[in-house]
Amino acid sequence: MTAIALSPGWFSQTGQVLRRWLTSAWRQPWGPAMSLLQPVIWIVLFGQVFQAVGGLPHFGDAGYITYLVPGILMMTVLYGGAWAGTGFIDDIRSGVMDQYLTSPISRSSIVTGQLAQQLLISLAQSLVVLGVGWLAGARYPGGVAGIVVTLAVATLLAMVFCSASCAVALLTRSQGALIGLSQLIVLPATFLSTTIMPSTLMPEWVQAVARVNPMTWAVELGRGGLAGVYPDAGWWQLAGLIALASLAFAWSVRAIGAYQRSI
Repeated sequence: MTAIALSPGWFSQTGQVLRRWLTSAWRQPWGPAMSLLQPVIWIVLFGQVFQAVGGLPHFGDAGYITYLVPGILMMTVLYGGAWAGTGFIDDIRSGVMDQYLTSPISRSSIVTGQLAQQLLISLAQSLVVLGVGWLAGARYPGGVAGIVVTLAVATLLAMVFCSASCAVALLTRSQGALIGLSQLIVLPATFLSTTIMPSTLMPEWVQAVARVNPMTWAVELGRGGLAGVYPDAGWWQLAGLIALASLAFAWSVRAIGAYQRSI
């Protein structure tokens, strides 16, 4: 009787890809370690530079640090997500990606495994931001439930930019192109939002852009979670982030299919 070889299921395949990325990160810890230190630098830098504005009535009794922490959290996730595609570019150059594509593994597993590793890093970064923010004087009246909501929103934002970064990497196969596009997106996304300043202190045209900026949606939802008071537009902001995350993930899966057809 001939034995039939069964290929592992989707979750098993994804787990193996995730394990490979986690092992790589463990063997080369400097990248993840520096990414965890980055939030500390952001909080110290922006907290000191904009400390004087904390006396304005826009920030209430909570102070500027409490206002700033959710913005720094989302900004850190955004910057980390924008660079996620560099891992795929390294795989393309080393031939690992071609080995993946000639094996009986789901294409979505390749993307999901790498994405899961990036989301774990962003979760660790988010916890570091919240911890450093607490030590710096920020307070979170929303409690544990609010912190969980904020972490979930940060994960959604990370998924949007990690997936988009991976798609760009697979389509361009160029680290230079990925870096250029990342810089073109992350700076406007950060400063045309309510990351470090409330919209009432911005010019009208910036306010208009900020209202439709996904970064603003994530920051305000995270800020609402930590404060225990959610924005009036919270439901459609959350729906917008979920839609963008779904579209970005679908794009990255299609991109790996386009890459396979081109080789």
